[in-house]
Amino acid sequence: MSDAKIRLCVEHPLGSGQSVPLTRDQAHYLFGVMRLGEGSRVLLFNGRDGEWLAEVTDAGKRGGELDCLEQTQPLRPPPDLWLLFAPVKKARTDFIVEKAVEMGVARILPVQTDYTNSERIRRDRLQAHAKEAAEQCGATVVPEVADLQKLDQVLDGWPADRQLLFCDETRAGAGDSLAGATQGPWAIVIGPEGGFSDNERERLRKLPQMTQICLGPRILRSDTAAVAALTLWQSTLGDW
Repeated sequence: MSDAKIRLCVEHPLGSGQSVPLTRDQAHYLFGVMRLGEGSRVLLFNGRDGEWLAEVTDAGKRGGELDCLEQTQPLRPPPDLWLLFAPVKKARTDFIVEKAVEMGVARILPVQTDYTNSERIRRDRLQAHAKEAAEQCGATVVPEVADLQKLDQVLDGWPADRQLLFCDETRAGAGDSLAGATQGPWAIVIGPEGGFSDNERERLRKLPQMTQICLGPRILRSDTAAVAALTLWQSTLGDW
């Protein structure tokens, strides 16, 4: 059993005997922040080759190298589930991305709705946040964070084979459920703090792939609603 406590997402191929060079930032984190040295062991993953135990063979100030020893878990892609959400305040948006990774999504799509408070996001920052979440939670794949798009544009090009779970706050107490829903490609859409506009709600309801559901008798904050919806879907149709 490995005593490695640190997981690191890398771009390099992983395999038995494979040497993995570190970037300057990765070397600083391992050797400057975490105080590892030669002989220390780290868990690596790259989204393709599963998770590997590796040993530090070169611990430099501006770089370093690790050698793969053995695979500790195979590649475990998340379910084919997308999360669409309207960005909110920075800390809450970070929370949504983090929990989406932890709970198992394949793609994260920030969408601008009629009542979205935030008109801009830093996609690179959110992608880095997703990477950190994957390193922490044991995931072997980092979900893609897409660029911010208008909800109408996303729905215009909606895939015919992907079901969409529409979490509608106006249906509180309606008794909706996912009973009878089939597995396959899915997405969940969560509205902004002000909810969906009437036009957006009507557009979503007209989609033939749409399944409408409420999340209980109380109005939830956007970040809470995302966690609730992911929990509901994963426990019914996912890999839990």
